[in-house]
Amino acid sequence: MQVTTLEWVITGLVILGLFVFDFFAHVRTPHEPTFKESGFWSAVYISLALLFGLFVAWKWGGTYAGEYYAGFVTEKALSVDNLFIFLIIMSTFAVPRIYQQKVLLIGIVLALVMRGVFIAVGAAAISAFSWVFYLFGAFLIYTAINLLRESGHEVEHEQQRDSRIVALAKRILPTTDQYDGDKLVTRIDGKRVVTPLLLALLAIGFADLLFALDSIPAIYGLTEQPYLVFTANAFALMGLRQLYFLIGGLLDRLVYLSYGLAAILAFIGIKLVLHALHENTLPFINGGEHVSVPEISTPVSLSVIIGILIVATVASLLKTRNTTSS
Repeated sequence: MQVTTLEWVITGLVILGLFVFDFFAHVRTPHEPTFKESGFWSAVYISLALLFGLFVAWKWGGTYAGEYYAGFVTEKALSVDNLFIFLIIMSTFAVPRIYQQKVLLIGIVLALVMRGVFIAVGAAAISAFSWVFYLFGAFLIYTAINLLRESGHEVEHEQQRDSRIVALAKRILPTTDQYDGDKLVTRIDGKRVVTPLLLALLAIGFADLLFALDSIPAIYGLTEQPYLVFTANAFALMGLRQLYFLIGGLLDRLVYLSYGLAAILAFIGIKLVLHALHENTLPFINGGEHVSVPEISTPVSLSVIIGILIVATVASLLKTRNTTSS
């Protein structure tokens, strides 16, 4: 797959333009989005993501389009799990609903920047060392196990992490417990101090960093093309702010989502290990020769990922419905 510098630049400018539009059209004036507004723009951004996949199919072929769609679905699913963490952070810092959009948008832009760095590092590592897939695969399986261990205790883990971030920030920066509109920094008695809005943003930024550690190895298990990795991440993050307000109340009902994501990460981890064995060059494994193992195709990967998400979602809704009715 050959992507020219011009195509990279145009793609970057289009994505930047969408975020700028989002800021001036929706975030600049503080307000709480309505269900209708959130639903409409969530549909718009998902439609753009799907249309971009058709463009990939036209430009580079169906195989790469399949890799993009698999990456997009995986990143979108991981992003929904991120929303639950964002919800905890907003609650912990008691961020007023009308100001949450600003925190979310800035946090999402920071997430894309950090993921861009990880994507570049990952691409360089893969091109230089084929054994990196062993590390990626092992890390995803380890992450899946940790996700299972933390299932049901996400609130406690996130609140502990937030309290450490706040304690560190207060040790370094002058802070106030009072909000001043949507300002990140304000003045009290002539001194510049940090508002809770900035502390919430720092917490989201740190959470984004942890998310990037999981999501980038995961998507490299579905495609080795940095362009597809970047665009799948960008489109998965776009509309995440609207999705937060659209399904915020539904997040509590997705009780099995973390189990589904753990299964997806474990599946991709196994896929990466199999790929690493197939491309093996490590001398202490099969004498440095490739190992004849089956590889999991992109259509199978996409089917498994979508299937797991459907089962986790349906099971979650049935579980919470029965609990509510009882």
